[in-house]
Amino acid sequence: MITASLKNYRQSPRKVRLVASLVKGKGVAEAISTLEYTAKRASKELLDLLKSAVANAKNNHSLDVNTLFIKDFRVDVGVTLKRMMPRARGSGSRINKRTSHITIVLAPKEVAEKNVDKKSKNK
Repeated sequence: MITASLKNYRQSPRKVRLVASLVKGKGVAEAISTLEYTAKRASKELLDLLKSAVANAKNNHSLDVNTLFIKDFRVDVGVTLKRMMPRARGSGSRINKRTSHITIVLAPKEVAEKNVDKKSKNK
């Protein structure tokens, strides 16, 4: 399993998860084409992260890129920056500027098929 991660990305996890759910479980080529044509701000960062994970698989693990698929695409809550907004009568209200920790896990398709075969044999 090959991983790549992005820490403290300055966009809320809720918005990033919308884009991550589009490509979870897809093959690498299909995921790249989906992210290139998605009109969300997070798609550019997720595309760069996916390309980084593919480069890790190719250079560090000598795997064929055509056999890889996205096994897991996790978007977790990062550090929240707390800011204040002036309000009426000298008071203030808090603004939360949220960040995300994004992790992608790639796996070869053969591994996934073997795991499915083992589960079906046990039943």
